[in-house]
Amino acid sequence: MDKSKNPVYSRTDTTPVKLSNEEWQKILSPEVYYIARQKGTERPWTSKFENFKEVGTYYCAACGNPLFKSDTKFDSGCGWPSFYEPISKNSVIYLEDRSHGMIRTEVQCGRCQAHLGHVFDDGPPPTGLRYCINGVILDFEKAQDIEKEYKQQKKS
Repeated sequence: MDKSKNPVYSRTDTTPVKLSNEEWQKILSPEVYYIARQKGTERPWTSKFENFKEVGTYYCAACGNPLFKSDTKFDSGCGWPSFYEPISKNSVIYLEDRSHGMIRTEVQCGRCQAHLGHVFDDGPPPTGLRYCINGVILDFEKAQDIEKEYKQQKKS
């Protein structure tokens, strides 16, 4: 996705983003718009982040809000990237979801209210939670310090 066309995308701005669906549709790719604004779901086991092992931070692809650290990611076997804890209390918000004949807890971005996925209480310690997140709505930035350290060690 070309973030230069998205005026609200920022990894440092924490101000809430309030746009109409028409405005979102103009700045998001069709895939991100479908998940973020139409509460869609990507097919299981199709996310590039499903078996992703890099160290860094996951951000909201719609607005750049920091969501999860890679050290909270785990292999749940559910087909979507799973995490046991968000970066902060304000990273995500929770809503009751009664769609599809179920009662679940929807997880949305704390900055732009983009649909991210759902949270379940069958995760690992220390939280016991499993944030089942659509990979399409995630951006990732590799931890720079760790990469620099790794390259330094390689040279030695």
